Amino acid sequence: MTILHSIDKLGQSIWYDNIHRGQLDSGYISNLIEKGITGLTSNPTIFEKAIDATTAYDSQIISLSNQNQSTMEIYENIVVDDIRRVCDLLLETYYETQRCDGYASLEVNPHLSSNTDQTVEEACRLYNLLDRPNLLMKVPATPEGIIAIRQLISKGINVNVTLLFSRSMYDQVRKAYMDGLESFLNTGGDITKVFSVASFFISRIDTYTDKEIEKLENTSNYTTTLLGKIAIANAQLAYLDFQDDFASNRFLELKKNGAQVQKVLWASTSTKNPSYSDLKYADALIGNNTINTMTDVTIDALLAAEIEGMIPSNTIDNYLTEPETTMKLLSEAGIQLSEITSQLLVDGLNSFSDSFDSLISKIRNKQKQLTLHS
Repeated sequence: MTILHSIDKLGQSIWYDNIHRGQLDSGYISNLIEKGITGLTSNPTIFEKAIDATTAYDSQIISLSNQNQSTMEIYENIVVDDIRRVCDLLLETYYETQRCDGYASLEVNPHLSSNTDQTVEEACRLYNLLDRPNLLMKVPATPEGIIAIRQLISKGINVNVTLLFSRSMYDQVRKAYMDGLESFLNTGGDITKVFSVASFFISRIDTYTDKEIEKLENTSNYTTTLLGKIAIANAQLAYLDFQDDFASNRFLELKKNGAQVQKVLWASTSTKNPSYSDLKYADALIGNNTINTMTDVTIDALLAAEIEGMIPSNTIDNYLTEPETTMKLLSEAGIQLSEITSQLLVDGLNSFSDSFDSLISKIRNKQKQLTLHS
């Protein structure tokens, strides 16, 4: 038993934010599951690094190229194979927790984020192709994505809502989830089999707001009260929103029919500022019905902290006693969080789109190199 199991007993699941074929073949991911990892998230950036940095996919790329498959078809085969294998590894967790955990996520082509119909069509196609009950389709929290999320939930498809930064957008996400559940239930669907998470991005908020705070003329008045504290305050307030909505009469009616809460998933929880602890966003955001998806660095730091005597506890309810005061101070300093979160969404979409394009380009280059020498 590890510290990951101890955190799980507090109501928070620890997921792994990475994947590549070598980890699957070597048993590394199976070992992480034994240590207490109960889910996995992926994105185009993760797959780009995996394919570019290893030779683990080379034989598959050669084989599929010899079958005259296009670069996009090769990409799809690669990611579907990897995510399906992870889903299979997590099936035991999925059934043991009665579908409350044990999921792997696959992102819809980020270039479709501004098109509701194409997002729904692609998510449905991939969900059916992969054919695993513990698959989550990742859809970004854009205005078009919100509509797609409602439609996908109404079809009984599990959704990981990604690139959430603002509480106002999160309000729409929770509504879309409940709208979708009600629609699915009204058409005879089994909502006990529907699962969703809302992925709230953390460290990127501090990275952006810290820079803005340091630009202030009277910086000394704000550094101790605001630097490194906005992301956690924002997350804490979002968690309060979560608690309110999923204790509402509306959701309680859905719960009578077996609906699960849409868990809050803390994403981007590795620290970007070297002066911050590797566990800054891991230790501060432990709470019931939450998930923290972590990189190797954060997981290793957590396991090391256990050796040093760290005992996890529910921290999200008391880490900052007055998150609203923190947000008020930020506004008084002339920094508008709504503008920052809007920009972070744009930046996130662009980053994933660029990574997707780079990923396709690298597969294409590998096709040329490998088939030339095969």
